Amino acid sequence: MKSITINGSQRESVGKKATKALRNAGQVPCVIYGGDKPLHFSAPELAFSKLVYTPDAHTVVITLDNGEKYNAIMQDIQFHPVTDKITHIDFYQIFDNKAISMEIPVHTVGSSKGVMNGGNLRMPYRKLKVKAIPSKLPDFIEVDITPLKIGSKLYITELKNEDYSFLHPDNTVVCQVRRSRLAVVDADDDEEEGEEGAAEGAEAPAADAAE
Repeated sequence: MKSITINGSQRESVGKKATKALRNAGQVPCVIYGGDKPLHFSAPELAFSKLVYTPDAHTVVITLDNGEKYNAIMQDIQFHPVTDKITHIDFYQIFDNKAISMEIPVHTVGSSKGVMNGGNLRMPYRKLKVKAIPSKLPDFIEVDITPLKIGSKLYITELKNEDYSFLHPDNTVVCQVRRSRLAVVDADDDEEEGEEGAAEGAEAPAADAAE
C-alpha cells in the first residue's frame, strides 16, 4: 500500500486555548494512539489533502520536527460543520508484525454481459474492511464483473486472498446486476435469474441489508 508523509510538530500544550490558536494559524491538531501513550502533534491543513480528499487508501508516515517518525493509519477525522475545514484527526500507530483492520476501496474491472444487455450494476459497498499486517494491505480490492449476467451476484467469498482476510459475513454481496425496464435478457440470463430468485428467499437477512 502507498504511504503519504506528513510533516508535523509535537504539541506541548493541548488545552482548548492552545488548540484554538493552532486552528486559527491554519494548523490541524492531531493525536496518535496505539503506542505507549497518546502523542499530540499538529500539521498544516494542506498537508492532509492527499490523505483526506482521495478515494484511495493510504498508510501514513508522520515525521515530527524532533526527528521522530511514526507509521500510522487515519482512524477518525472531524470537520467544521460550516466551513468544512479539518478540525481534528486521530491516527493509530501501526507496527510491521501486528495485523490491523482497514477499509479498502473496491475497483471493478471488465465488462459485465448483464450490464451490456441493459441491466443495472449495484455495489452496496464502495469499501471493504480487511485485516492484515501493514505490508500485506492492498491499495484496492479488484473485482472482475465480466462473468455477471442479469440476476447474478458476486459474494465476498469469491474474493478470498491469502494476504488478508475480510471482516464481513460470507453472505455479503459485493456487487450484482439487476434487471432494468430496458434490459435485453438472454436465455442464459433468464435461467440464472430464476435460480437467483429461488435462492433469494433463503438468503440471510444480513445479505439483504447489504443490498
